[in-house]
Amino acid sequence: MLELEQISSSYGESRVLWDVDLSIQAGEAVALLGRNGVGKTTLLKTIMGLQPIHGGRLHYHQHDITRLPAHQRAKQGIAYVPQGRGIFANLTVTENLEVALAAYLSRRDTDTARRNLGDDQNLPTYIFQLFPVLAELAHFKGGNLSGGQQQQLAIARALVTRPNILLLDEPTEGIQPSIVQQIEAALEHIRHDLGVAVLLVEQYLDFAWRFAERFYVMQKGSVIEQGNTQDTDQAQVSRHLSV
Repeated sequence: MLELEQISSSYGESRVLWDVDLSIQAGEAVALLGRNGVGKTTLLKTIMGLQPIHGGRLHYHQHDITRLPAHQRAKQGIAYVPQGRGIFANLTVTENLEVALAAYLSRRDTDTARRNLGDDQNLPTYIFQLFPVLAELAHFKGGNLSGGQQQQLAIARALVTRPNILLLDEPTEGIQPSIVQQIEAALEHIRHDLGVAVLLVEQYLDFAWRFAERFYVMQKGSVIEQGNTQDTDQAQVSRHLSV
């Protein structure tokens, strides 16, 4: 569904990504691993169109989207949950979700298409089934939520746009283990029930190994190792993550 071919990117004169190849199939979970500062977040931003591509090609459903701007990639079904969550602190949980819904509806090409959406014009019921705590906190401002609740809201807000692929940057960072389990269970439902593929940047190797089918390890802006999680010794990969 998504294929990166020899992707390179820079911040000014500083090269950050070097000829990265990566692919993800529909409904698949793929983990992107590596120490801090090796280019994982930059790669997600490059896929989303928030960081320019200076070399290589990016294909989505066999269409070249290398030069497509970020809002057009979102329209195509790519959603991004950044590190730090990026929720609107002064808006309520419901308002955060409604902002995403309004953006989703505005991407429809005609008024007729919008009228034909039917239930799509309301917040999807599965959002609150996946994250029951958001229903309980619907009128709370985003800034008053705990870190784990904010992460659930960030994922839920991305799902409102009915994506085909979800890019997640460090979803378990700073979150207590019980909430990590809830997020993991929700992501499993997102994959298997909604058919959404997940590309996950993660430092918590145990979580990544349980959830993902395949992995890529990055070092100094390049992919140095890849494989199937079931066929690879976790300790073999962990050596690339330790400081």
